[in-house]
Amino acid sequence: MKNRFAVVTVLAIIASASGLAAEQKTITGWVLDSACAFTKGLKKPISAECAISCAKNGSPLVILQDDGSIYWPIAETMPAEGQNKRLMPFAGKRIRATGKTYVRGGSNAIVIDNIVEATSQ
Repeated sequence: MKNRFAVVTVLAIIASASGLAAEQKTITGWVLDSACAFTKGLKKPISAECAISCAKNGSPLVILQDDGSIYWPIAETMPAEGQNKRLMPFAGKRIRATGKTYVRGGSNAIVIDNIVEATSQ
């Protein structure tokens, strides 16, 4: 029994250290296309039309928090699906999303359980 507990403990530590452990969290930020999030240094989207246009051309939509951190919306199902369709109604808007968050290699991801429009700052 002690060996089984030790194995489970070690696996939990490895999963946590490798970023595989999920944390339920609520994040607030702007939905914009990933290219602008990285290349333009924006604090919020240029416009909803711009975010929608980029997303329709295949750029993944992401969530940009006020502190500059970016969350990649991901699917938990396999095979995974892109999340643009779900985020499109919120493109260019400030949102509040709740779901499982992951950190790996300096990247943040969220499996969105709930998403609503938030008040602007």
